[in-house]
Amino acid sequence: MNKPNFHSAIRNASAALILTGLLGMTNLANAGTKNNPPPSRPAQAPKPAQAQARPAQPAYRPAQPQQRSVQPQQRPVQPPTKSAGGTGGVVPSGSHPPTQAAHPPSQKPSTPKGMTERKASNGSTVKLRANGKPSEIHDVNRGLTVHHGLNGGRRVMVEDHNHNRTVYQKGRAGYVQHPYSYRNHDFAQRTYVFHGRTYSRNYMGFSYRGAYLSVYAPGVFYSPFFYGWAYNPWASPIAFGWGFAGSPWFGYYGYYFTPDASYPSASYWLTDYMISSDLQADYAAHTEASEADGAAPASAGSPMLTPDVKQQIASEVKAELARENQEAQHSALNLDPSPWPSSIDRVLDDAAHGKQHVFVVGAPLDVVDAMQAECSLSDGDVLALQAAPPADAPAVEMVVLASKGGQECQKQATVSVALADLQEMQNHMRESIDQGLQELQAKQGKGGLPALPSAAQPQPAQAPYAAIAPPPDPNAASEIQQQAQQADQAEHEVTAEAAPGGSQ
Repeated sequence: MNKPNFHSAIRNASAALILTGLLGMTNLANAGTKNNPPPSRPAQAPKPAQAQARPAQPAYRPAQPQQRSVQPQQRPVQPPTKSAGGTGGVVPSGSHPPTQAAHPPSQKPSTPKGMTERKASNGSTVKLRANGKPSEIHDVNRGLTVHHGLNGGRRVMVEDHNHNRTVYQKGRAGYVQHPYSYRNHDFAQRTYVFHGRTYSRNYMGFSYRGAYLSVYAPGVFYSPFFYGWAYNPWASPIAFGWGFAGSPWFGYYGYYFTPDASYPSASYWLTDYMISSDLQADYAAHTEASEADGAAPASAGSPMLTPDVKQQIASEVKAELARENQEAQHSALNLDPSPWPSSIDRVLDDAAHGKQHVFVVGAPLDVVDAMQAECSLSDGDVLALQAAPPADAPAVEMVVLASKGGQECQKQATVSVALADLQEMQNHMRESIDQGLQELQAKQGKGGLPALPSAAQPQPAQAPYAAIAPPPDPNAASEIQQQAQQADQAEHEVTAEAAPGGSQ
């Protein structure tokens, strides 16, 4: 069988199984159970988001072999010597690790107004803001980048040519990333460490527009019946007690976010789960870094995160549920994994055909607006991608739908976001949804949540690429802390050499 026919056969077989699974999801939703009667109107089967947008576009792109594969035994270039200790603190209830955007300076969008760059003799660089304070220090010898955020945060990232990576940021989850190969495709496992808690996640690597991106790959997949329960409307809207009252973060961000009074389906519940987790993480990080003064910003009327914007997020979540079900069906067929469904490649392809996507910011991010001024975004802010960028652009133009005001980018501002940062936002949504699905499965039938039908109750199946991944790095905590220490020395050395009159 030649290659085009082989791919055609994959798509046809895949489409048949997906259709069968989705019809089963709808039949389940319509059938109802003793504890979950059928809705008043028959639920519609979810269709893959690509098929909804453009019927002629294949619902799934078969994976193409990478030109390079990296073996799991490869480790960071600079192994740690000893641990510097943990960061202390408490993981917010229900929180998830914010994804960290990390990429070389060459992939950054346009330079903000007033930014200057100084170079050392070895090629290391220091970027200075108009006020003379450092924005970013890049040490070419160590492969290390230190970014000072407008919000006062500091992020350290070290990466070698094999995409071994270490990321540190005070008050947030740091991680160590190590590559491995599955069926000749690039994968990586990130070992996250947050206040002594360790966990891992998997990512698929691919090159796109000159950048090497990491696409979140779910570690487990649920049955089509579970995705159907999450995708379709519940029998009737439910009220859910989040228990936020009295929480410091909720009082602080009450001007920005209020949970819905009731939820007609899981996509709306998952929206509030994601936003509330983001705000908890943001508040905890600022508190730990002594950046929050404890006084809530001024509130004026209704929350700034409007029902219309939350509706757009919920629609995006619903489409992601359909896509994950689609990926689950391909995994069940034992087909090669593909980064396409969860990648910004698909997102930008949608944008080129007039389809808007919304993103929720999952980590502090400095961007440049249309006036070339630098502004910041933080966890829980919402952006919209309304048009595709030129084919050679290293960044995309996005519109701010919701921000917390103050020193942040203003609502309706157009900002430039680097491709790697956009991919991390996409990863953040997928990760948040999967974390929320775990909560829904664990809490089904409790707190007002509807009970799962019996067909949707089996435990999820581990993805094959996750099953063969190397074990989490036992030295992750010490590696992260050592890189944080090395960053202090690197920043001092590079800044001194790049300064006027320094060593040249």
